Amino acid sequence: MNKIKSSSGKDAILAKDLSTAKTLLRIFPYAKSALPRVILGTLAAIGAHMFALAIPQFLRDLVNNLTHQANSQQLIFAVSLVLLLGILEAVMVLLRRWLVLIPGTHVEAGMRRALYAKLQDLPVAFHDKWPSGQLLSRVTGDLSLIRRWLSFGIVLFVANALTIVIGLGVLFSFHWLLGLIFFATSIPIWIRGYRFEAQYHALARLSQDQAGDLATSVEEAVHGIRVLKAFGRGDFAASKFVGNAKQLRDTEIRKAGLIANIWIYLILVPEFAVGVSMFVGVYLVAQGQMTVGGLVAFLATTTVLRWPTESVGFLLSMTLDAKTAVQRFFEVLDEPVNITDPAQPKTIANPKGRLEFKDVHFKYADAPASSPDLLNGINLVLEPGESVALIGLTGCGKTSLTALPARLYEVTAGSVLLDGVDVRDLTRAELRQHIAMAFEDATLFSASVRDNVILGRPEATEADIAEALEIAQAQFVYELPDGLDTLIGEEGMSLSGGQRQRLALARAVAAKPSVLILDDPLSALDVDTEALVEEALRTVLATTTALIVAHRPSTVQLADRVALLEDGRITAVGKHSELLANNEHYRHVISSLDAETEVSK
Repeated sequence: MNKIKSSSGKDAILAKDLSTAKTLLRIFPYAKSALPRVILGTLAAIGAHMFALAIPQFLRDLVNNLTHQANSQQLIFAVSLVLLLGILEAVMVLLRRWLVLIPGTHVEAGMRRALYAKLQDLPVAFHDKWPSGQLLSRVTGDLSLIRRWLSFGIVLFVANALTIVIGLGVLFSFHWLLGLIFFATSIPIWIRGYRFEAQYHALARLSQDQAGDLATSVEEAVHGIRVLKAFGRGDFAASKFVGNAKQLRDTEIRKAGLIANIWIYLILVPEFAVGVSMFVGVYLVAQGQMTVGGLVAFLATTTVLRWPTESVGFLLSMTLDAKTAVQRFFEVLDEPVNITDPAQPKTIANPKGRLEFKDVHFKYADAPASSPDLLNGINLVLEPGESVALIGLTGCGKTSLTALPARLYEVTAGSVLLDGVDVRDLTRAELRQHIAMAFEDATLFSASVRDNVILGRPEATEADIAEALEIAQAQFVYELPDGLDTLIGEEGMSLSGGQRQRLALARAVAAKPSVLILDDPLSALDVDTEALVEEALRTVLATTTALIVAHRPSTVQLADRVALLEDGRITAVGKHSELLANNEHYRHVISSLDAETEVSK
């Protein structure tokens, strides 16, 4: 088990230390449609190199003919052949570029769609653990790198490697001794390249992880800009960013140092080989063992091989960067999805909205094994059309409980039943058509007001939208510049907290669910607006089953019954007045809600 620790302090665990080839082959299912053109592009690149290698063969005859008083027709013919080969080489280069550029973009788009779909499919528990910047760097930077490698790196790597092998054979054909000298002096390049791979791979992984951490720092600073400005902590955020940027810079400098080191071998060794070959070649010509044209052709061939040899360094580094990008891509795709649709799903033909928690246990996956369950045997029934307020002290698990019916998290034990059907026996799509949620932390999307309201029910009519906005007391949207078509910006931050909450509530109401779960969605409203919303909500709650997390006494009174959550269990259920008279812990919780309300005023 190979572990690479990122600068964020997380351990990226690789299932096994796959070779570079095996790792890169994992993208075959996404790249197979592009392979025909990539292969043709590789053949075009090889063809360009072959035409280039053929030029020295004609130069040999041209030089030898010049030394034997060749006529003008022979010279014109030889020069024309060299010109034709040069043109053919240029055509092959253009053909290679045309063939490989477009397929790479399709592969990148397909992989990006697959990654985004996987992120949508992964449970909330996954997103709780992963920094968004790490995910963003995979969706953008890593996939872009894979596309460049597929369109450019692998094509030239194969073509150049084959050209070097064939070129060495051509060099041996001129004279075995010169070919042997050139081959022997290239051995240090291969030894250094082998060592380079092991060193560079670790740095490439660290660099890409640090780039993800840097993206996270930027995202946090942008989203929290109001807090940073309010507390005068801009310098603190800047220093944190600079620290992360410095770590990334240092890693990139170390990468550049490794690349520079291998470039010394890639430039110096071939130059040394050419120098030695020229010295020995002149001696062979003087001894009559080689013609002048043969020596010129040999040196011209080494010039043709110069680019393929020098390109080994950056093509190898690009390949290793692509390997790391592929590993990071599949780290997300290989994540298990433990909240899935059943093999044989059931359906609810006539939803009524009966919600039952049956001996429900739950604790978070990253909680210590020895820790008790956060929810430890919850039993609660909400009859169709009934509204139940859920109250308890801070941290008792109210929000966690409300996340279980829609399977945002999975129960550890027990079951949640909707109209008598275990929610795990329904597809997630159907389940979430029957259950709608409004959260205390209202999240809106960078879209129009209309698109945000109908998110849970795209087929909603204008009348449905107007009704939902009226119930949520969100008629302020009609005063916005473009009314319902007004773009509200990223996360709706152009709106006040109360306005965002009212739009989020309107979104839940517009979905027309059989079960409505409200996790204190009115906390940012003033008392008067809250009273209007609660009064309007009564018309919805008269026909909809509702589970309401209450943080205000007024919200408690909105419900038909109240459930008291204490030590992971529902310890009391009844009317507000009954519990207030008979349950000491309930009175304590209510008094704490009163205190919080006074503080909020």
